[in-house]
Amino acid sequence: MAQPELPEIVSRARWRAAREELLVKEKAVTRARDALNAQRRGLPMVAVDTEYVFEGGDGKATLLDLFEGRAQLVVHHFMFAPEWEAGCRSCSAFLDQIGHLAHLKARGTTFAAVSRAPYPRILPFKARMGWTLPWYSSYGSAFNGDFEVTLEAESQTGGGELVERPGLSCFLREGDRVFHTYSTYERGLDGLGSATSLLDLTALGRQEEWEEPKGRVSSLGAPAGSARVRYHDEYEF
Repeated sequence: MAQPELPEIVSRARWRAAREELLVKEKAVTRARDALNAQRRGLPMVAVDTEYVFEGGDGKATLLDLFEGRAQLVVHHFMFAPEWEAGCRSCSAFLDQIGHLAHLKARGTTFAAVSRAPYPRILPFKARMGWTLPWYSSYGSAFNGDFEVTLEAESQTGGGELVERPGLSCFLREGDRVFHTYSTYERGLDGLGSATSLLDLTALGRQEEWEEPKGRVSSLGAPAGSARVRYHDEYEF
């Protein structure tokens, strides 16, 4: 088997020069990402008027219930069709990299997984994976179809077959009103998993003073950003 082509071996000085050249490009990407995140926070939002019904650990739940009283909700559309014996491997790898949820909760944001599989089928797989995060079944509701993660595909027999795709959707609430602010699918999940990367998808963002547009943190009563970062067992909710 041919050996892979490895990086060139150079002196420390040459490495430093090459590193500094790359750093210029990395900083440009960071600034571009900040601008893109601000543009994302500037997207309009859509009222969610459909009364979806989910099933979770406490029984039946509405979309508003999934917020657990917080201002924002990030839903991971976990691919797990009703007829499957286990959840999607790539979706499972994604959930494995989600950090401690306390850092999202401290910024008024709830994270939950939602799948089409019936809840009794989700439970043993969730236990096998050792996950404790909220996971709900949307079985029997139009939620997956409305948010474009369960699609009808053409089949050779002429009938439409349902196919799943991974995604994330973000929601914001004002009182009892729920709004859809953002969704991304498939490769859009690349690089996500940390608390900050998930917050960057939301309407309130990281809740830092430097973020645009200004005023959302104070006007919506969201907690401060990095100034309030704590050990995860120090937060008071």
